[in-house]
Amino acid sequence: MQGLRNALRDLPESVFADLLESDDAYLIVLDLPGVTADTAELRVEGGRLVVEARRRKDVPGEFRYVDEERSLFVDAELPLPPDATGAGASAESDSGVFEVQIPKREAAPKESIPITSAGDDA
Repeated sequence: MQGLRNALRDLPESVFADLLESDDAYLIVLDLPGVTADTAELRVEGGRLVVEARRRKDVPGEFRYVDEERSLFVDAELPLPPDATGAGASAESDSGVFEVQIPKREAAPKESIPITSAGDDA
């Protein structure tokens, strides 16, 4: 669990996360502004939660970037506690907030996590 806590602290400044735990599962809440269920991929692989996402960034035609702090792509790998597994994991997104629930069980080697949308704009 310490590895996951440290990894959450080391996320890029543009990504915020909370870690919650119940008797049966872990809940990781990721704030990914500009990311939708369609532009994100979450999977458990090798004992890690892999996050690959692309932000939607609309720039009015008459404007150009002078300074850009929010990268277009978000890539992060978070080590999971030994009792977490990808089997049965689920995720929900709502306005760029992703709630990833990962059950506590025997670990599976690799598992994609389906994301359901609760009102994301495409």
